[in-house]
Amino acid sequence: MADKNYTEKDEKLEKQEEKEEKEEKSWDEKWRRDPLSAVVWALILIWAGLVLLADTTGLLARFELIDTWGVIFLGAGVLLLLEAAARFLLPEYRRPIMGTVIFGLILIAIGLGDLVSWGIIWAIALIAIGAILLVGGVFRRR
Repeated sequence: MADKNYTEKDEKLEKQEEKEEKEEKSWDEKWRRDPLSAVVWALILIWAGLVLLADTTGLLARFELIDTWGVIFLGAGVLLLLEAAARFLLPEYRRPIMGTVIFGLILIAIGLGDLVSWGIIWAIALIAIGAILLVGGVFRRR
């Protein structure tokens, strides 16, 4: 009787391991077919490098309104919002975008910190995030 229980547990464990292996393969395959995130993060790094190079060579000296890191954060936020828009519009790249949108808005708010008062920036950022959550909740697929 004890051997029977032991074999049943072994069979269940083996089935569970097989199921996990299938999920891992499908998860890996899914992300291989989705190069959008890798492209966006590569573009963010390239953007940051270009801005730092322009600052080092003095090309940004005439734009005294915003500092170098503000430009980097602003560009990174815009790129993340463009990724979210692409994910929303292109069915083959569709994935949840709420976190990307919120992170992009936060980066834009940080980038605009030198131009506008922080109180205004965070108030607008909170309003935008709340509106996005509201729209997402109302138009959620059922």
